[in-house]
Amino acid sequence: MSFSELVLAPWLLWLGAAVSLAFVGLALSRRPWRALLDDHALQHRWLAATVMVMLLWQLRAQAVDWLTLHLMFTALLTLIFKAPLALLSIVAVNLAMVLLGRVEWPLLGVNVLVTGVVPALVISLVWRLVDRRLPDHLMVFLFVGCFFGSALATLAAGGAAVGLMALGATDPGAMHQALEYARFLPLLMPSEAFITGMLMSILLVYHPDWVATFNDHRYIDTK
Repeated sequence: MSFSELVLAPWLLWLGAAVSLAFVGLALSRRPWRALLDDHALQHRWLAATVMVMLLWQLRAQAVDWLTLHLMFTALLTLIFKAPLALLSIVAVNLAMVLLGRVEWPLLGVNVLVTGVVPALVISLVWRLVDRRLPDHLMVFLFVGCFFGSALATLAAGGAAVGLMALGATDPGAMHQALEYARFLPLLMPSEAFITGMLMSILLVYHPDWVATFNDHRYIDTK
């Protein structure tokens, strides 16, 4: 889900842009390009995944004029590449939406916040919980880290969108529409969780080394 028309107050657009810029700066401070420069295969996978997500974002439902519903794939990207590279992918996809004329440019910051920063933070926290607190079991990683984590990330992103509307909607009727949109979240959550879990299951079977958050020695070799 993402905003497609200006229904937020200017101060909130600037605030969203500032928060997004801060997190993008934090991601860049981790120097994720080093891994890309050292691994040409990773370059190809990351670029291919970014382009695929951009294409899949074209499959969107226009619930209302100012809001579009679509799968984000942020949780999937975060699990495969970790948060810094995943966030850069989402920034690139949102920039592509602006350049294609699908989204107005002042919305870039809040869209990166809703579709990138918030779900990436949530799935990263869930992964940390799985990695540090839960048993080293493949099914735990899949069901808790992938299925549950991506569903929770989708819920958080939807809640962030509704929260932004509650803070600074310029159209009185838009807040009512936002609450109506919130009813679609139970439909988006299992869809995002199923696709993320399914694709992660395939990767863990055939290419576990492609998944940066997965330690095949802990979850497979020691069993």
